[in-house]
Amino acid sequence: MTTKLNTPIKRELDIEGEKYTLTVAPEGLKLVLKGRRKGIELGWKPLVSGDAALTSALNATLHSHRDETSSLKH
Repeated sequence: MTTKLNTPIKRELDIEGEKYTLTVAPEGLKLVLKGRRKGIELGWKPLVSGDAALTSALNATLHSHRDETSSLKH
């Protein structure tokens, strides 16, 4: 038997030496670099409908562009 997801659950992940916080909530998933507020969000409806791949690709592109821009400033 499963438990209904009523409140967000947060877990820490270590991905290639960087700490991330994964939040699983009734609205969807959110993956954020630890200590930051902005990250990658994915709602349950796009995940189930198949739009998740498009959303994920768009978020990855935006994330990559943001990283390139910030590295140019340093």
